[in-house]
This record gives sequence, C-alpha cells and structure tokens, in this order.
Amino acid sequence: MATVINMPRLSDTMEEGVVATWLKQVGDKIEEGDILAEIETDKATMEFESFHEGVLLHIGVQEGETAPVDTLLAIVGEAGEDISALLNGKPVTASQDTKIEAVAPVATKTIEIPAGVTVVTMPRLSDTMTDGTVASWLKQIGDTVAEGDILAEIETDKATMEFESFQEGTLLYVGLQEGETAPVDSVLAIIGPAGTDVAALAKNYTKETTEAPKEAVKKEAPKKAVVAPKKQENKVVVSNSARIFASPLAKKIANDKGINLATLKGSGENGRIIKKDVENYTPNASAANVGVFVPSGEEKTEDITNSQMRKVIARRLGESKFTAPHYYLNVEFDMENAMAFRKQFNTLPDVRISYNDMIVKACALALKQHPQVNSQWFDTHIQLNHHVNIGVAVAVEDGLVVPVVPFANEKTLPQIGAEVKDYAVRARQKKLTPQEMDGSTFTISNLGMFGIESFTSIINQPNSSILSVGAIVEKPVVKNGQIVVGNTMKLTLACDHRTVDGATGAQFLQTLKEYIENPVTMLV
Repeated sequence: MATVINMPRLSDTMEEGVVATWLKQVGDKIEEGDILAEIETDKATMEFESFHEGVLLHIGVQEGETAPVDTLLAIVGEAGEDISALLNGKPVTASQDTKIEAVAPVATKTIEIPAGVTVVTMPRLSDTMTDGTVASWLKQIGDTVAEGDILAEIETDKATMEFESFQEGTLLYVGLQEGETAPVDSVLAIIGPAGTDVAALAKNYTKETTEAPKEAVKKEAPKKAVVAPKKQENKVVVSNSARIFASPLAKKIANDKGINLATLKGSGENGRIIKKDVENYTPNASAANVGVFVPSGEEKTEDITNSQMRKVIARRLGESKFTAPHYYLNVEFDMENAMAFRKQFNTLPDVRISYNDMIVKACALALKQHPQVNSQWFDTHIQLNHHVNIGVAVAVEDGLVVPVVPFANEKTLPQIGAEVKDYAVRARQKKLTPQEMDGSTFTISNLGMFGIESFTSIINQPNSSILSVGAIVEKPVVKNGQIVVGNTMKLTLACDHRTVDGATGAQFLQTLKEYIENPVTMLV
C-alpha cells in the first residue's frame, strides 16, 4: 500500500522547506534508512531519510522548489501501484480541521511575544511523528542555552533522539516534564533574556493567538526576498569561465573545512559534487590530480563537526569516568583448551563460533554466580540484577555502540554467535533500534582482533563493570617446571568501587578463568 511522505518539520521554527537535491528518482527502490533528499530549512541543509520501504512512485516537490511543512513531498509504494487517488483526491486534513476550529476565538486578545523571547515547540522529528515524549531534560530552568546545545532527548515513534536548540538565551519555562507526552507543535520550552516574565505566554500560547513583537516582524520581513535565488545555491562560481556543480550540503561541509571545491571530482549525477566527495577529500591526491604542488612541512588543521553520537559518547563516558571510582584488575588466561574446543566445535555442520562468543557465554555464567558484579549503583541502594544482559561494544564510523544480548546465560554458543554477528552488521548500517541497545547489566569490549594485547575501558553506566579483552598471543610459558610454547590472553576488569569490592571482582575473574580454561564446563 502506497505511503504519502510529507515535507518534514526539521526544526522547531521551520514553516517551509526547499528540496536542495533528490538522491532518489522515481522508479528507484527505497530501503528504510536510505537518504531520499537534502532539505534546506530555515536553519541548515539536512539529509532526510526514509522510514519506509518500497519504490519511489512520485515526487511532489522538484529540486529548488519550496513547499510548506506537511505538504506532499513524495509517495512510496509497490512498483506499478495506482496512486491516482492520492494525487487527485482532496481529503480534509488534520491541519485544515484545526484551522476551521480556530475561527471561533476571533475575539480573543492577541498575546505578543516579548522581545528576544522564543517559544520552542515539540518538533516533528520523523514524517510519521504526531507526538513526542520528553525522555530527559539536559537543561534546567535558569540554565544558559547556546545555539547547538542539546535541550532534551525526545522519544518519537521511531527512536529516542537528541533535540538541539537553534536559539540562545536563558531557559525560562519547561512545558513538559520528563516522561510526559505532547503533540507536535505544542509548547516544549521558552527561551529568552534572563528574568523575562513568560507566565502569561506559557499559559495562553497558540499559533493563532500569539504574535511576535513588532521589531521581530520587521527583521523577518526581508526573508521572502531571498527565496528566489535558492535554486542557484548548488552552483559555485569559481571564475568567470568555470562553474562547479555541488549539493548545498557538500558546499556547507567544504566551506566549514576550508576545502576548495575546484580540486574535487564529483561522483554524483553529471559529475555533481556530493557530501561523500567532500568527506573523502584527500589534499595530496587532489592536488596531484590538478597539478598543484603541495609543499612539505606545511601546517594544516581540519575541524570535524561532532556528530550527535560523538557528543553523547563524550558526555556519557565523561560522566562515568568522573562519577564512578574506577579500579582495574588484570589477569592472563591459558587459552590452549579454549583454542582446541573452538576448533572442534566448529567442525559441527553450519556452526561457527568465535572466541568472543565464548567469552560472552563464560561471563554470563560467571555473573549468575557473582550478582554483585552484575549490579547498578543508586544513591539510596544497590540493585543486584539476577538476569544477565551482556552489552557487546561495536565500533562504527561515528563512534561506538553497545547492542545487548539479553539473557545471555540461557543461550547456546551458536545462538550468541548469530546474535552478535547480526548486531555488528546492522550497527555499521545504522539499523539498530534503541531497544536493542538498552538494558545491559555488564559490558564486554574486545580489541583482540586488532592485535591489542591489553587495555582498560571506561564503565558503560549504569553497569558496575566492563571487561576489556586482548589478543591471544603465542609466547613462552612455564608448565610443569618446563618452558614451552603456549597461548595466553590478557583481560582487564574495570569495576565501580561503590558496588564491587576488590575481592568480589577477583572472585568473579577466578570463576571466569575456570570457564575459559575449561570451556567444556560451559556446556554442562
């Protein structure tokens, strides 16, 4: 069945959008997560991804054209599907209903927004989102807010996403508490000069009964005069005789990084420079292509804008490192029996397990015997978890994600192997759901495949511990008083001293050693 995709509201102040570039054409197959188009808002040019699968049947707004939020952007459905009813029909929409109902209170006194004050409304963060839930506030009333600061984490019908501020000032009012849900466009927060009285505005705000201060209206008036040239923004004039075609997003990234677009070769349609061309830019290679000499010893820097994932990683790991008193326990295990066990196990038909799968299983079994290591810290109590959900750290392009293997102690080695492999593939495709990365009670980080012999990790809170796994190394070892060739692996357990005492962590590692060095016991 065909699905109508409307022009999304990609910022809280966005009223209309310009299609800068279509990355899919009519007839193309669409996968969930594919980038459909680059949409230019009042704030920035942003990639708009599809939350649907099918074939692109219709494009409602051509490149360079402007359309209001919620108007027809595209239709996705099955190949050959009849969409004439969607194109020709004129059903009454929710927005039309709202306008009809809003006629009654004409006599209501118009409320003017104080100078410098901005009402931040619940944003539409996906094309199907009708309401959102505030998962957490990262700013509190009275806090100073800078443009780009994360205001809150908003839970949509698709995922939990960080919502950043496009304004600066002081957070004067919060319209929703954590856990509360409200429709798109309802009051989320009010930002303005410190000390401004916004009580009346917060109580009576609607788009129909509120107007901006007169001086603000005067400032906004010239905006319409700028709309016409938007179609030309993807053409960058570099000389009187040369013109370079580039997407607005590619232009913005190139400008931020100080890259001359003339040195790039576009991989888009008709040689158009697109986002990945700028991101993959290599100065020396590009200079060689155009015959430019790059002197050695030249100082160069590059600023890479922090992704939302990178910001969250930085914030959460910083909180963990500076709030949880970490200590580390180092051990070295004999891996001879584990290597023989894995080799024999993998002779079974359609079975392939890794050392990491064995470590996940062994940790899960050991945690059942040592629930203190499987615990969480709260100000008033320690929560002992008697279920075992193992988080497995996976490196992706933008940072690190930790998908969770739930109830790992109850699963077989092949089940764990299949689950971890699936998570790793989908993590790199950015297809993991928030639910698949939530609820871990213990975390494993394995850098052994990169040849790292030993390292320490920062605890993935609210877990109390994280295990760092190194490479299996062939080395001389002493057995029965003789020096022989052996294979060993170093592991480091990082513990939160508030919940896990040193002796408790050591006892857990002793139990883990028994499972790893005698892996057949994991099958009993």
